[in-house]
Amino acid sequence: MTTPSPDAIVSAAPPGPAAFLLRNRIFDEIAVGDSASIERTLTAQDIRLFAVLAGDAHPQHMGAGDVASAGMHGVIAQGMWGGALISAVLGTRLPGPGTVYLGQTLRFLQPVHVGDRLTIAVTVSGRDEERKQLTLACTCVNQHGQTVIDGEARVLAPTVRIERTATALPEMRADAGGDGLPRLLAHVRPLGAIRVAVVHPCDALSLGGALDARAAGIIEPVLIGPAAKIRATAEAARLDITGIAIEDVPHSHAAAARAAEMAGLGQVEALMKGSLHTDELMSAVLDARAGLRTRRRLSHCFLMQTPHYPRPFIITDAAINIAPTLEEKADIIRNAIELAHAIGVEQPKVAILAAVETVSPRMPATLDAAALCKMADRGQIAGGVLDGPLAFDNAVSAAAARVKGIDSPVAGQADVLVVPDLESGNMLAKQLEYLGEAATAGIVLGARVPIMLTSRADARDTRLASCAIGALLAHRWRRTPP
Repeated sequence: MTTPSPDAIVSAAPPGPAAFLLRNRIFDEIAVGDSASIERTLTAQDIRLFAVLAGDAHPQHMGAGDVASAGMHGVIAQGMWGGALISAVLGTRLPGPGTVYLGQTLRFLQPVHVGDRLTIAVTVSGRDEERKQLTLACTCVNQHGQTVIDGEARVLAPTVRIERTATALPEMRADAGGDGLPRLLAHVRPLGAIRVAVVHPCDALSLGGALDARAAGIIEPVLIGPAAKIRATAEAARLDITGIAIEDVPHSHAAAARAAEMAGLGQVEALMKGSLHTDELMSAVLDARAGLRTRRRLSHCFLMQTPHYPRPFIITDAAINIAPTLEEKADIIRNAIELAHAIGVEQPKVAILAAVETVSPRMPATLDAAALCKMADRGQIAGGVLDGPLAFDNAVSAAAARVKGIDSPVAGQADVLVVPDLESGNMLAKQLEYLGEAATAGIVLGARVPIMLTSRADARDTRLASCAIGALLAHRWRRTPP
């Protein structure tokens, strides 16, 4: 068995209080035909934890690449995950504590997908009185009544009574987000640094973020703002800005206007927000004189990665469009699909969120979702697979979707979450960041250059990740301008 790296598994809690009493059945109490079973629903977390323990990073289990188009069954459980559950029945139910595993045969008859609920059963088929051994038939049957695994186990049954309190196992999770930023930087750095206008970097966080991205080799910053204030900020924070170009302007409004002008003239390839209000920067970008507008509406994307979800995902729009119309939501989705393509998701699955998964005339978000899906059917929104309305749980949990009877290519595996309005999106993103341990990056699309848009409270890693995503888009747009 491969030993996981120290940060691969985290024990989130100590063992909990007593859950039930474990009592074994000794050999003399067991007859042919006796049986026991448990039920278990497969989650994405189960697959990832098993992969960490076994060192098995096969794309069929981890969801890497387009496994469906490769002739596989999509993301499925490792075969021995079912074998481990059979072991659990033998060790806790029949015969129970004190059982010694002697041998096991298994046949894997059907794939097990995320959300499948299995009944794992063992039935005594033979007894060896002399050696106190049992033979048991083993089956795993899914919610459709299909046998997915069968086989036979041989065990040495206990001959002494064992009775003890069972305690809850500690919560375990695989840490999926720890290496996301280093991998992103390693991908972007070889493309070369892009020239970026850093707009009004007059506090230590925004100035330091630009310098971090410069040190990482992904941007060459041009600092735009009051030169004296920028230098004073650098001196107070002990930041070295030697050799970095400074465009001296009197205040933040002028900094935003100058940055937009430079971008329109092709003198910089991206904009990065400093210590000014978002509306100041966006107003300058939208000014017709800057020449940065495209046919699309500007929208913001949070690119997020959390240990509790098996892939990076996008939340949009949580920062620019307060109450978007149907037409504006279509552009929001187009921008998000473009970002998904840039990070390597060829056919992103787009979940259009609402409070419920059914269309209701009393809930405008559900009507918009249905209309957007029909627009995708007619080719008005291309490059991704859309479905909605979907409640949040159905969008990210295949198990939740199956319980509700939702048959969808998006449910449980969304790459993009389209929120009904800015308020819901902002709260969702912040909850994931502060309570869900999500790593984030913020980017605005829809203009002729990417705009790295971060909050004043954002950490350095968030700013660096936003710069990396902006650089990735800028390189992409060199080949195909927006």
